[in-house]
Amino acid sequence: MPAHKSQPKSPKSVERSNLELISSAPNALDAIDRQIISQLQRDGRRAYGAIAEEVGLSEAAVRRRVQRLRDSGVMQIVAITDPLQLGYGREALVGIRVHGDVRLVADKVASIEEANYVVMTAGSFDIIAELIAVDDDALVHLLNDAIRSIPGVTEVETFLYLKLSKQTYAWGAK
Repeated sequence: MPAHKSQPKSPKSVERSNLELISSAPNALDAIDRQIISQLQRDGRRAYGAIAEEVGLSEAAVRRRVQRLRDSGVMQIVAITDPLQLGYGREALVGIRVHGDVRLVADKVASIEEANYVVMTAGSFDIIAELIAVDDDALVHLLNDAIRSIPGVTEVETFLYLKLSKQTYAWGAK
């Protein structure tokens, strides 16, 4: 049986395989990963083939990178909705002061379905949460019955959203 000589790789294919190796460490983002993230932030349904053309990799390499980024928790691909168009007429940011274990209270607040963002903070509030409610009555219910009733909550300050001036998801790719 004749021995097969390996075909020399083209400079482009060597470059692609080297680029794929750069990004093999967990949670290490290289320039290509950031370009892929940027492309998906503009259009989460963009075809891998189109992304591959932009970043100079094969479609399979882009698919592997996207899967690695998703598996590692670096990114999610989700549909972003406008709460106002879905029937939620009231949005508010809520500052919460706590006596005792802040983590326990944060977990309780995070379990509230209408709380879509909950963070423990350093500053005048121990927790900041974003709430989305159908109307003012629903917001009053959330504040009084769901949040103020949590053991350890000592004070709640509500900041009603009047107009959203900016909301972006384009960070992280730069």
